[in-house]
Amino acid sequence: MNQSVQSLEPRRVFSLFAQLCQIPHCSGKEKQISDFLAQFGRNLGLDVIQDQAWNVIIKKPGTPGRENDAPVILQGHMDMVCEKNQDVDHDFEKDPLQLEVEGEWLRAKGTTLGGDDGIAVAYALALLESDSIPHPPLEVLITTSEETGMDGAMNLDPKHLSAKRLINIDSEEEGIFLVGCAGGVRGTFCLPFSPRPAAPNSAALRVRIRGLKGGHSGMEIDKGRANANVLAARVLAQLLRQFPLQLASIHGGAKENAIPREADLVVLLGEEHADKLLSVLEEFGGVLQKEYGHVDPQLRVEWQWVTPPETAMEPSATQKLADVLRVFPNAVQGMSQQIPGMVESSLNLGIISCFPENVEFRFSIRSSVQSKKEEIQNRLRALARLCGASVTFTADYPAWEIQKESKLRQLFVDTWQRMHGERPKITAIHAGLECGLFSERLGSDVDMISMGPDMKDVHSPDEALNIPSVKRTWEFLLHVLENMH
Repeated sequence: MNQSVQSLEPRRVFSLFAQLCQIPHCSGKEKQISDFLAQFGRNLGLDVIQDQAWNVIIKKPGTPGRENDAPVILQGHMDMVCEKNQDVDHDFEKDPLQLEVEGEWLRAKGTTLGGDDGIAVAYALALLESDSIPHPPLEVLITTSEETGMDGAMNLDPKHLSAKRLINIDSEEEGIFLVGCAGGVRGTFCLPFSPRPAAPNSAALRVRIRGLKGGHSGMEIDKGRANANVLAARVLAQLLRQFPLQLASIHGGAKENAIPREADLVVLLGEEHADKLLSVLEEFGGVLQKEYGHVDPQLRVEWQWVTPPETAMEPSATQKLADVLRVFPNAVQGMSQQIPGMVESSLNLGIISCFPENVEFRFSIRSSVQSKKEEIQNRLRALARLCGASVTFTADYPAWEIQKESKLRQLFVDTWQRMHGERPKITAIHAGLECGLFSERLGSDVDMISMGPDMKDVHSPDEALNIPSVKRTWEFLLHVLENMH
Protein backbone atom coordinates (compact mmCIF):
# COMPACT_ATOMS: atom_id res chain seq x y z
CA MET A 1 0.00 0.00 0.00
CA ASN A 2 1.39 3.37 -1.02
CA GLN A 3 2.35 5.13 2.23
CA SER A 4 1.84 8.57 0.68
CA VAL A 5 -1.87 7.81 0.30
CA GLN A 6 -2.10 7.36 4.07
CA SER A 7 -1.12 10.98 4.63
CA LEU A 8 -3.86 12.44 2.41
CA GLU A 9 -6.74 14.34 4.00
CA PRO A 10 -9.25 13.29 5.13
CA ARG A 11 -6.96 10.56 6.38
CA ARG A 12 -9.57 8.00 7.35
CA VAL A 13 -11.42 8.33 4.05
CA PHE A 14 -8.27 7.82 2.01
CA SER A 15 -7.07 5.01 4.27
CA LEU A 16 -10.35 3.16 3.72
CA PHE A 17 -10.21 3.86 0.00
CA ALA A 18 -6.71 2.37 -0.13
CA GLN A 19 -7.99 -0.73 1.68
CA LEU A 20 -10.74 -1.13 -0.91
CA CYS A 21 -8.12 -0.91 -3.67
CA GLN A 22 -6.41 -4.00 -2.23
CA ILE A 23 -9.55 -6.09 -2.83
CA PRO A 24 -10.49 -7.22 -6.37
CA HIS A 25 -13.88 -5.75 -7.29
CA CYS A 26 -14.48 -5.80 -11.02
CA SER A 27 -18.12 -5.75 -12.07
CA GLY A 28 -19.62 -9.21 -11.74
CA LYS A 29 -16.90 -10.38 -9.35
CA GLU A 30 -17.78 -8.52 -6.16
CA LYS A 31 -18.23 -11.35 -3.64
CA GLN A 32 -14.90 -10.71 -1.91
CA ILE A 33 -15.48 -6.99 -1.46
CA SER A 34 -19.12 -7.59 -0.54
CA ASP A 35 -18.01 -9.94 2.23
CA PHE A 36 -15.48 -7.34 3.40
CA LEU A 37 -18.17 -4.64 3.61
CA ALA A 38 -20.62 -6.89 5.41
CA GLN A 39 -17.98 -7.89 7.96
CA PHE A 40 -16.98 -4.25 8.39
CA GLY A 41 -20.53 -3.45 9.49
CA ARG A 42 -20.79 -6.49 11.76
CA ASN A 43 -17.51 -5.59 13.45
CA LEU A 44 -19.11 -2.26 14.38
CA GLY A 45 -22.12 -4.05 15.86
CA LEU A 46 -24.45 -2.62 13.21
CA ASP A 47 -27.42 -4.18 11.46
CA VAL A 48 -26.14 -5.71 8.19
CA ILE A 49 -28.07 -7.16 5.26
CA GLN A 50 -26.21 -8.95 2.45
CA ASP A 51 -28.58 -10.16 -0.24
CA GLN A 52 -28.26 -12.76 -3.00
CA ALA A 53 -27.03 -10.13 -5.48
CA TRP A 54 -24.21 -9.31 -2.99
CA ASN A 55 -25.69 -5.86 -2.29
CA VAL A 56 -24.81 -4.72 1.22
CA ILE A 57 -27.04 -2.58 3.46
CA ILE A 58 -25.64 -1.34 6.78
CA LYS A 59 -27.91 0.56 9.18
CA LYS A 60 -26.67 2.90 11.88
CA PRO A 61 -28.88 4.74 14.42
CA GLY A 62 -28.84 8.51 14.55
CA THR A 63 -26.35 10.15 16.89
CA PRO A 64 -27.52 11.08 20.43
CA GLY A 65 -30.52 13.38 20.28
CA ARG A 66 -31.21 12.49 16.65
CA GLU A 67 -32.40 8.93 17.02
CA ASN A 68 -35.93 9.89 15.92
CA ASP A 69 -34.94 11.99 12.91
CA ALA A 70 -36.07 10.75 9.50
CA PRO A 71 -33.47 8.33 8.11
CA VAL A 72 -31.44 8.90 4.95
CA ILE A 73 -29.97 6.43 2.46
CA LEU A 74 -26.32 6.97 1.51
CA GLN A 75 -25.74 5.06 -1.69
CA GLY A 76 -22.85 4.06 -3.94
CA HIS A 77 -21.71 0.95 -5.80
CA MET A 78 -18.86 -1.39 -4.93
CA ASP A 79 -17.87 -2.53 -8.44
CA MET A 80 -15.43 -0.82 -10.78
CA VAL A 81 -14.64 -0.80 -14.49
CA CYS A 82 -11.45 -2.83 -14.91
CA GLU A 83 -9.35 -1.46 -17.77
CA LYS A 84 -5.58 -1.43 -18.20
CA ASN A 85 -3.04 -0.39 -20.74
CA GLN A 86 -2.00 -3.23 -23.00
CA ASP A 87 1.61 -3.19 -21.81
CA VAL A 88 0.64 -3.39 -18.11
CA ASP A 89 0.98 -6.74 -16.34
CA HIS A 90 -1.99 -6.68 -13.96
CA ASP A 91 -4.52 -9.36 -13.02
CA PHE A 92 -7.67 -7.62 -11.75
CA GLU A 93 -8.90 -10.85 -10.18
CA LYS A 94 -6.06 -11.01 -7.67
CA ASP A 95 -3.66 -8.05 -7.89
CA PRO A 96 -4.15 -4.92 -5.74
CA LEU A 97 -4.26 -1.58 -7.52
CA GLN A 98 -0.97 0.32 -7.45
CA LEU A 99 -1.91 3.78 -6.18
CA GLU A 100 0.23 6.81 -6.91
CA VAL A 101 -0.10 10.51 -6.12
CA GLU A 102 0.61 13.01 -8.87
CA GLY A 103 0.26 16.53 -7.51
CA GLU A 104 -3.41 16.99 -6.59
CA TRP A 105 -4.50 13.76 -8.26
CA LEU A 106 -4.67 10.15 -7.12
CA ARG A 107 -4.26 7.52 -9.85
CA ALA A 108 -3.60 3.81 -10.28
CA LYS A 109 -0.50 2.83 -12.22
CA GLY A 110 -1.54 1.74 -15.71
CA THR A 111 -5.10 0.76 -14.71
CA THR A 112 -8.43 2.25 -13.81
CA LEU A 113 -8.58 3.55 -10.25
CA GLY A 114 -12.11 2.67 -9.23
CA GLY A 115 -12.73 6.11 -7.75
CA ASP A 116 -16.00 5.52 -9.55
CA ASP A 117 -17.36 4.50 -7.13
CA GLY A 118 -14.92 3.47 -4.42
CA ILE A 119 -14.80 6.96 -2.97
CA ALA A 120 -18.51 6.75 -2.12
CA VAL A 121 -17.89 3.49 -0.27
CA ALA A 122 -14.95 5.04 1.62
CA TYR A 123 -17.10 8.03 2.65
CA ALA A 124 -19.83 5.69 3.88
CA LEU A 125 -17.47 3.46 5.87
CA ALA A 126 -15.86 6.48 7.52
CA LEU A 127 -19.30 7.68 8.61
CA LEU A 128 -20.32 4.27 9.89
CA GLU A 129 -17.28 3.87 12.13
CA SER A 130 -17.24 7.45 13.48
CA ASP A 131 -18.63 8.13 16.95
CA SER A 132 -18.28 11.92 16.69
CA ILE A 133 -19.96 12.96 13.43
CA PRO A 134 -23.58 14.10 13.95
CA HIS A 135 -26.10 12.52 11.59
CA PRO A 136 -29.66 11.19 11.33
CA PRO A 137 -30.25 7.42 11.14
CA LEU A 138 -28.25 6.06 8.21
CA GLU A 139 -29.11 3.32 5.75
CA VAL A 140 -25.93 2.75 3.77
CA LEU A 141 -26.70 0.96 0.50
CA ILE A 142 -23.77 -0.35 -1.54
CA THR A 143 -24.83 -2.08 -4.74
CA THR A 144 -23.19 -4.46 -7.20
CA SER A 145 -22.63 -4.56 -10.96
CA GLU A 146 -23.65 -0.95 -11.52
CA GLU A 147 -21.16 -0.61 -14.36
CA THR A 148 -22.46 -3.59 -16.34
CA GLY A 149 -26.21 -3.12 -16.17
CA MET A 150 -27.12 -2.11 -12.60
CA ASP A 151 -27.92 -5.70 -11.66
CA GLY A 152 -27.61 -5.00 -7.94
CA ALA A 153 -30.15 -2.18 -8.02
CA MET A 154 -32.46 -4.25 -10.22
CA ASN A 155 -32.45 -7.10 -7.71
CA LEU A 156 -32.79 -4.93 -4.59
CA ASP A 157 -35.63 -5.88 -2.26
CA PRO A 158 -37.23 -2.58 -1.17
CA LYS A 159 -38.44 -4.05 2.12
CA HIS A 160 -34.91 -3.67 3.53
CA LEU A 161 -35.03 0.14 3.32
CA SER A 162 -37.38 2.60 4.98
CA ALA A 163 -35.88 6.03 4.24
CA LYS A 164 -37.65 8.39 1.84
CA ARG A 165 -34.58 10.45 0.98
CA LEU A 166 -31.46 9.23 -0.74
CA ILE A 167 -28.03 10.72 -1.40
CA ASN A 168 -26.31 9.02 -4.32
CA ILE A 169 -22.52 9.58 -4.22
CA ASP A 170 -21.70 8.64 -7.80
CA SER A 171 -21.18 11.98 -9.53
CA GLU A 172 -17.85 13.29 -10.75
CA GLU A 173 -17.97 17.08 -10.53
CA GLU A 174 -17.82 18.91 -7.22
CA GLY A 175 -20.49 21.56 -6.75
CA ILE A 176 -22.65 20.18 -9.55
CA PHE A 177 -25.58 18.31 -8.05
CA LEU A 178 -27.56 15.95 -10.23
CA VAL A 179 -31.31 15.57 -10.08
CA GLY A 180 -31.88 13.51 -13.23
CA CYS A 181 -30.08 11.13 -15.59
CA ALA A 182 -30.49 9.16 -18.78
CA GLY A 183 -31.86 5.66 -19.01
CA GLY A 184 -29.98 3.01 -20.89
CA VAL A 185 -29.80 -0.45 -22.40
CA ARG A 186 -27.00 -2.76 -23.55
CA GLY A 187 -27.07 -4.53 -26.90
CA THR A 188 -25.32 -7.25 -28.89
CA PHE A 189 -25.34 -7.22 -32.70
CA CYS A 190 -24.15 -10.48 -34.27
CA LEU A 191 -23.18 -10.67 -37.97
CA PRO A 192 -22.60 -14.25 -39.18
CA PHE A 193 -20.16 -15.31 -41.89
CA SER A 194 -18.74 -18.53 -43.29
CA PRO A 195 -14.96 -18.75 -42.88
CA ARG A 196 -12.99 -19.68 -45.97
CA PRO A 197 -9.43 -20.92 -46.46
CA ALA A 198 -6.97 -18.08 -46.74
CA ALA A 199 -5.92 -17.37 -50.31
CA PRO A 200 -2.59 -19.04 -51.17
CA ASN A 201 0.54 -16.91 -51.10
CA SER A 202 -1.18 -14.26 -49.01
CA ALA A 203 0.60 -11.80 -46.77
CA ALA A 204 -1.01 -10.98 -43.41
CA LEU A 205 -0.86 -7.50 -41.91
CA ARG A 206 -1.96 -6.60 -38.39
CA VAL A 207 -3.17 -2.99 -38.10
CA ARG A 208 -3.43 -1.49 -34.63
CA ILE A 209 -5.21 1.65 -33.43
CA ARG A 210 -3.43 3.03 -30.36
CA GLY A 211 -2.99 6.14 -28.21
CA LEU A 212 -6.63 7.17 -27.78
CA LYS A 213 -8.00 8.71 -24.58
CA GLY A 214 -11.23 6.72 -24.45
CA GLY A 215 -13.34 7.46 -21.40
CA HIS A 216 -16.82 7.11 -19.94
CA SER A 217 -19.44 6.72 -22.64
CA GLY A 218 -21.87 8.87 -20.69
CA MET A 219 -19.60 11.62 -19.41
CA GLU A 220 -17.21 11.92 -22.38
CA ILE A 221 -19.42 10.99 -25.33
CA ASP A 222 -19.86 14.65 -26.28
CA LYS A 223 -16.15 15.50 -26.32
CA GLY A 224 -15.56 14.24 -29.87
CA ARG A 225 -12.98 11.66 -28.84
CA ALA A 226 -12.12 8.97 -31.34
CA ASN A 227 -13.62 5.50 -31.00
CA ALA A 228 -10.96 2.88 -31.82
CA ASN A 229 -13.57 0.47 -33.22
CA VAL A 230 -14.89 3.13 -35.57
CA LEU A 231 -11.37 4.02 -36.72
CA ALA A 232 -10.57 0.36 -37.35
CA ALA A 233 -13.69 0.16 -39.51
CA ARG A 234 -12.61 3.24 -41.44
CA VAL A 235 -9.14 1.80 -42.02
CA LEU A 236 -10.68 -1.43 -43.32
CA ALA A 237 -13.02 0.45 -45.67
CA GLN A 238 -10.20 2.62 -46.96
CA LEU A 239 -8.05 -0.42 -47.78
CA LEU A 240 -10.96 -2.22 -49.44
CA ARG A 241 -11.39 0.68 -51.84
CA GLN A 242 -8.00 -0.10 -53.39
CA PHE A 243 -7.13 -3.72 -52.66
CA PRO A 244 -8.79 -7.15 -52.78
CA LEU A 245 -8.67 -8.12 -49.11
CA GLN A 246 -9.78 -10.85 -46.78
CA LEU A 247 -10.37 -9.90 -43.16
CA ALA A 248 -8.93 -12.50 -40.82
CA SER A 249 -9.94 -10.90 -37.51
CA ILE A 250 -11.08 -7.69 -35.85
CA HIS A 251 -11.11 -6.93 -32.13
CA GLY A 252 -11.48 -3.74 -30.14
CA GLY A 253 -12.58 -2.30 -26.80
CA ALA A 254 -13.24 -3.95 -23.47
CA LYS A 255 -16.48 -2.50 -22.03
CA GLU A 256 -19.77 -1.53 -23.63
CA ASN A 257 -19.86 1.70 -21.61
CA ALA A 258 -16.24 2.74 -22.20
CA ILE A 259 -15.16 4.54 -25.36
CA PRO A 260 -12.65 2.04 -26.82
CA ARG A 261 -9.03 3.16 -26.85
CA GLU A 262 -7.50 0.29 -28.85
CA ALA A 263 -8.50 -1.95 -31.74
CA ASP A 264 -6.74 -4.49 -33.96
CA LEU A 265 -7.53 -6.01 -37.34
CA VAL A 266 -5.66 -8.55 -39.47
CA VAL A 267 -6.07 -8.46 -43.25
CA LEU A 268 -4.82 -10.80 -45.98
CA LEU A 269 -3.78 -9.69 -49.47
CA GLY A 270 -1.55 -10.76 -52.29
CA GLU A 271 2.13 -10.15 -51.67
CA GLU A 272 2.35 -8.03 -54.83
CA HIS A 273 0.19 -5.36 -53.13
CA ALA A 274 2.18 -5.17 -49.90
CA ASP A 275 4.31 -2.10 -50.60
CA LYS A 276 1.45 -0.02 -51.98
CA LEU A 277 -0.84 -1.01 -49.10
CA LEU A 278 1.66 0.28 -46.55
CA SER A 279 1.84 3.58 -48.39
CA VAL A 280 -1.94 3.92 -48.37
CA LEU A 281 -2.09 2.97 -44.70
CA GLU A 282 0.53 5.53 -43.73
CA GLU A 283 -1.28 8.25 -45.67
CA PHE A 284 -4.66 7.42 -44.15
CA GLY A 285 -3.13 7.30 -40.68
CA GLY A 286 -2.07 10.90 -41.26
CA VAL A 287 -5.64 11.79 -42.24
CA LEU A 288 -6.98 10.38 -38.96
CA GLN A 289 -4.30 12.12 -36.93
CA LYS A 290 -5.25 15.41 -38.54
CA GLU A 291 -8.95 14.84 -37.86
CA TYR A 292 -8.47 14.01 -34.18
CA GLY A 293 -5.27 15.89 -33.36
CA HIS A 294 -6.96 18.28 -30.94
CA VAL A 295 -8.83 15.69 -28.86
CA ASP A 296 -6.60 12.61 -29.30
CA PRO A 297 -3.10 13.94 -29.98
CA GLN A 298 -1.47 10.55 -29.27
CA LEU A 299 -3.51 8.69 -31.92
CA ARG A 300 -1.36 6.18 -33.81
CA VAL A 301 -2.02 3.73 -36.62
CA GLU A 302 0.59 0.97 -36.34
CA TRP A 303 1.16 -2.19 -38.38
CA GLN A 304 3.28 -5.33 -38.54
CA TRP A 305 3.48 -8.35 -40.80
CA VAL A 306 2.32 -11.55 -39.09
CA THR A 307 1.99 -15.23 -39.93
CA PRO A 308 -1.08 -15.71 -42.15
CA PRO A 309 -3.93 -17.62 -40.45
CA GLU A 310 -5.48 -20.67 -42.08
CA THR A 311 -8.95 -19.13 -42.54
CA ALA A 312 -10.48 -15.71 -43.12
CA MET A 313 -13.64 -14.05 -44.43
CA GLU A 314 -14.18 -14.22 -48.13
CA PRO A 315 -13.93 -10.81 -49.88
CA SER A 316 -17.71 -10.34 -50.13
CA ALA A 317 -18.15 -10.97 -46.39
CA THR A 318 -15.29 -8.61 -45.64
CA GLN A 319 -17.00 -5.88 -47.69
CA LYS A 320 -20.31 -6.56 -45.97
CA LEU A 321 -18.75 -6.20 -42.54
CA ALA A 322 -17.05 -2.96 -43.57
CA ASP A 323 -20.34 -1.59 -44.88
CA VAL A 324 -22.23 -2.50 -41.71
CA LEU A 325 -19.59 -0.87 -39.56
CA ARG A 326 -19.68 2.27 -41.69
CA VAL A 327 -23.42 2.77 -41.09
CA PHE A 328 -23.57 1.44 -37.52
CA PRO A 329 -24.66 4.37 -35.28
CA ASN A 330 -22.14 5.68 -32.79
CA ALA A 331 -21.60 8.66 -30.46
CA VAL A 332 -24.13 11.47 -29.97
CA GLN A 333 -27.51 10.80 -31.58
CA GLY A 334 -29.35 13.88 -30.31
CA MET A 335 -29.10 16.82 -27.90
CA SER A 336 -31.51 17.64 -25.08
CA GLN A 337 -34.28 20.11 -25.79
CA GLN A 338 -34.73 20.78 -22.04
CA ILE A 339 -31.18 21.26 -20.77
CA PRO A 340 -28.89 23.27 -23.08
CA GLY A 341 -25.63 21.52 -23.89
CA MET A 342 -26.66 18.12 -22.51
CA VAL A 343 -26.65 15.03 -24.69
CA GLU A 344 -30.10 13.50 -24.96
CA SER A 345 -29.34 10.22 -26.78
CA SER A 346 -26.19 8.31 -27.70
CA LEU A 347 -24.79 4.95 -28.67
CA ASN A 348 -21.28 3.74 -27.84
CA LEU A 349 -19.85 0.90 -29.93
CA GLY A 350 -17.75 -0.40 -27.07
CA ILE A 351 -16.62 -3.86 -28.15
CA ILE A 352 -15.98 -5.71 -31.41
CA SER A 353 -15.09 -9.40 -31.16
CA CYS A 354 -14.38 -11.84 -33.99
CA PHE A 355 -15.31 -15.50 -33.56
CA PRO A 356 -14.94 -18.46 -35.94
CA GLU A 357 -18.32 -17.85 -37.64
CA ASN A 358 -19.53 -14.40 -36.58
CA VAL A 359 -18.48 -10.89 -35.63
CA GLU A 360 -20.10 -9.46 -32.52
CA PHE A 361 -20.66 -5.76 -31.78
CA ARG A 362 -21.52 -4.89 -28.19
CA PHE A 363 -22.75 -1.42 -27.33
CA SER A 364 -24.42 0.85 -24.82
CA ILE A 365 -27.44 3.03 -25.67
CA ARG A 366 -28.38 5.98 -23.45
CA SER A 367 -31.26 8.45 -23.62
CA SER A 368 -33.19 10.67 -21.26
CA VAL A 369 -36.27 10.15 -23.47
CA GLN A 370 -37.70 6.63 -23.44
CA SER A 371 -39.12 6.83 -26.96
CA LYS A 372 -35.75 7.96 -28.35
CA LYS A 373 -34.02 5.05 -26.65
CA GLU A 374 -36.55 2.72 -28.25
CA GLU A 375 -36.07 4.37 -31.65
CA ILE A 376 -32.32 3.69 -31.60
CA GLN A 377 -33.08 0.06 -30.75
CA ASN A 378 -35.54 -0.11 -33.65
CA ARG A 379 -32.95 1.32 -36.06
CA LEU A 380 -30.56 -1.45 -35.05
CA ARG A 381 -33.26 -4.06 -35.51
CA ALA A 382 -33.86 -2.69 -39.01
CA LEU A 383 -30.14 -2.78 -39.81
CA ALA A 384 -29.94 -6.37 -38.57
CA ARG A 385 -32.81 -7.39 -40.87
CA LEU A 386 -31.18 -5.72 -43.86
CA CYS A 387 -27.84 -7.47 -43.44
CA GLY A 388 -28.93 -10.84 -42.09
CA ALA A 389 -27.68 -10.22 -38.57
CA SER A 390 -29.30 -10.60 -35.15
CA VAL A 391 -29.55 -8.08 -32.33
CA THR A 392 -30.52 -8.56 -28.70
CA PHE A 393 -30.93 -6.10 -25.81
CA THR A 394 -30.33 -6.57 -22.08
CA ALA A 395 -29.90 -4.58 -18.85
CA ASP A 396 -32.59 -2.02 -19.68
CA TYR A 397 -32.89 0.65 -16.99
CA PRO A 398 -35.11 3.75 -16.78
CA ALA A 399 -34.22 7.42 -16.77
CA TRP A 400 -34.35 9.39 -13.52
CA GLU A 401 -36.85 12.17 -14.08
CA ILE A 402 -36.36 15.59 -12.51
CA GLN A 403 -38.73 16.30 -9.60
CA LYS A 404 -40.38 19.71 -9.53
CA GLU A 405 -40.11 20.02 -5.74
CA SER A 406 -37.34 18.61 -3.55
CA LYS A 407 -36.55 19.43 0.09
CA LEU A 408 -33.28 17.55 -0.22
CA ARG A 409 -32.28 19.61 -3.24
CA GLN A 410 -33.03 22.82 -1.36
CA LEU A 411 -30.95 21.64 1.61
CA PHE A 412 -28.00 21.03 -0.72
CA VAL A 413 -28.37 24.47 -2.31
CA ASP A 414 -28.63 26.25 1.06
CA THR A 415 -25.68 24.34 2.55
CA TRP A 416 -23.48 25.03 -0.46
CA GLN A 417 -24.33 28.73 -0.43
CA ARG A 418 -23.47 29.01 3.27
CA MET A 419 -20.13 27.28 2.76
CA HIS A 420 -19.08 28.85 -0.55
CA GLY A 421 -21.06 32.06 -0.94
CA GLU A 422 -22.47 31.05 -4.31
CA ARG A 423 -25.24 28.92 -5.72
CA PRO A 424 -24.28 25.42 -6.91
CA LYS A 425 -25.24 24.09 -10.31
CA ILE A 426 -28.31 21.85 -10.37
CA THR A 427 -28.60 19.76 -13.51
CA ALA A 428 -29.06 16.32 -15.04
CA ILE A 429 -26.52 14.18 -16.90
CA HIS A 430 -26.39 11.86 -19.84
CA ALA A 431 -24.61 9.13 -17.88
CA GLY A 432 -26.69 6.51 -16.12
CA LEU A 433 -27.24 6.48 -12.37
CA GLU A 434 -29.09 3.94 -10.27
CA CYS A 435 -31.56 6.59 -9.12
CA GLY A 436 -34.00 5.80 -11.92
CA LEU A 437 -34.21 2.20 -10.70
CA PHE A 438 -34.51 3.33 -7.08
CA SER A 439 -37.47 5.48 -8.08
CA GLU A 440 -39.10 2.32 -9.42
CA ARG A 441 -38.02 -0.02 -6.63
CA LEU A 442 -38.40 2.26 -3.61
CA GLY A 443 -41.23 4.47 -4.82
CA SER A 444 -41.52 7.72 -6.74
CA ASP A 445 -41.91 9.63 -3.45
CA VAL A 446 -38.25 9.08 -2.53
CA ASP A 447 -36.41 12.43 -2.64
CA MET A 448 -33.02 11.91 -4.31
CA ILE A 449 -29.93 13.85 -5.30
CA SER A 450 -26.46 12.87 -6.56
CA MET A 451 -23.09 14.35 -5.60
CA GLY A 452 -19.38 13.54 -5.68
CA PRO A 453 -15.84 14.92 -5.86
CA ASP A 454 -13.98 15.83 -9.03
CA MET A 455 -12.77 12.93 -11.15
CA LYS A 456 -11.53 12.74 -14.72
CA ASP A 457 -11.07 10.11 -17.41
CA VAL A 458 -13.11 7.52 -15.53
CA HIS A 459 -13.42 4.08 -17.13
CA SER A 460 -9.92 4.47 -18.58
CA PRO A 461 -6.39 3.86 -17.23
CA ASP A 462 -6.02 7.65 -17.04
CA GLU A 463 -8.74 7.84 -14.36
CA ALA A 464 -7.83 10.27 -11.59
CA LEU A 465 -9.44 11.45 -8.36
CA ASN A 466 -8.87 15.02 -7.21
CA ILE A 467 -7.48 14.96 -3.66
CA PRO A 468 -8.52 18.46 -2.45
CA SER A 469 -11.99 17.91 -3.92
CA VAL A 470 -12.39 14.69 -1.93
CA LYS A 471 -11.74 16.67 1.25
CA ARG A 472 -14.11 19.52 0.35
CA THR A 473 -16.84 17.10 -0.69
CA TRP A 474 -16.44 15.17 2.57
CA GLU A 475 -16.79 18.38 4.57
CA PHE A 476 -19.86 19.36 2.55
CA LEU A 477 -21.47 15.96 3.16
CA LEU A 478 -20.89 16.31 6.91
CA HIS A 479 -22.58 19.74 6.91
CA VAL A 480 -25.55 18.33 5.01
CA LEU A 481 -25.96 15.47 7.48
CA GLU A 482 -25.63 17.86 10.41
CA ASN A 483 -28.45 20.04 9.08
CA MET A 484 -30.67 17.18 7.91
CA HIS A 485 -33.65 16.80 10.23
